[in-house]
Amino acid sequence: MKASRIAAVGAVAGVAVLTLSAPAFAHVSVQPEGEAAKGGYAVVNFKVPNERDDASTTKLEVTFPTDHPLASVMPQPIDGWDIKVTKSKLDKPLEMHGKKIDEAVTKVTWTADDDAGIGPGFFQKFPVSVGTLPEKADELVFKALQTYSNKEVVRWIEVPQEGQEEPDFPAPVLTLAEASADGHSHGASDGGAEDAKSDENAAADTTAAADSGDAGGTDTTARVLGIVGIVVGAAGVAYGVLAGRRRADA
Repeated sequence: MKASRIAAVGAVAGVAVLTLSAPAFAHVSVQPEGEAAKGGYAVVNFKVPNERDDASTTKLEVTFPTDHPLASVMPQPIDGWDIKVTKSKLDKPLEMHGKKIDEAVTKVTWTADDDAGIGPGFFQKFPVSVGTLPEKADELVFKALQTYSNKEVVRWIEVPQEGQEEPDFPAPVLTLAEASADGHSHGASDGGAEDAKSDENAAADTTAAADSGDAGGTDTTARVLGIVGIVVGAAGVAYGVLAGRRRADA
C-alpha cells in the first residue's frame, strides 16, 4: 500500500508540474535582433505561439508604452496579415533628428486575412523596427491581446514584478541594453537600426526586415520543469509496479 501511494503521489506531482508550467510555454513575448540599446534603434520580434488545439490565432494587438513613447515604429509586412498602425497625440512632444514629433504610435494591430492565421502547434513572429529607445529606462512593457478564430481573447497584460513569481498572463517585456561608448547599438540589429534612421530622415514609410529571434529564458525554464515532472511521475509509477511484483513473488 505504501509503495502504491508513493507511485500515485509521484504521478500527480509530475502532472501538476506540467500543468503549472504550461502557461509559460504559450505567452506572447518580445525579443530584439541582437541588442536593443538605450538611445538607439532595434528590430524586435513579437513571438506569438498558438496554445489552442481547436482554434487559430487570427489577431494580435500590441499596445506600445506611453511612458516612453517611440517616435519611429515601422512593422514589417507579413504575407496573409493586414497591419494597422495607430498613432496618438503626445502630451509632451519629442525631438528627433532636429524635428519635433507631436504624435507617436500607441498600438499596432495584425489581423489575418482569413481564419487561417496561426494554426494549432505553430507560432508566428511579427517584426517591428523601433526607435529611438529611451536612455533612462531599463525595459519597455508592451501589453498584447491575442484573439482566436473562436472569438476567445487572451489578455497578456500583467506586468511582471521583480522578486515575484511570473504572472499567469505576463505582458511582453523588452530588456534594454546599455549603450556603447560611441552611443550606438551593435550586433544583428544594426542593419535594421540604420534603415530606420534613414527612413525617418527621409520621412518615408518603409520597413526593416527581421526573421530571427529566440524565446525568452522563461520557456527554457518551463521545459526543464516539465521534464522534471515527467521523470518524477514515471519514477513513482515504476516504483509502484516493482513493489507490487515483489509482493506477488513473495
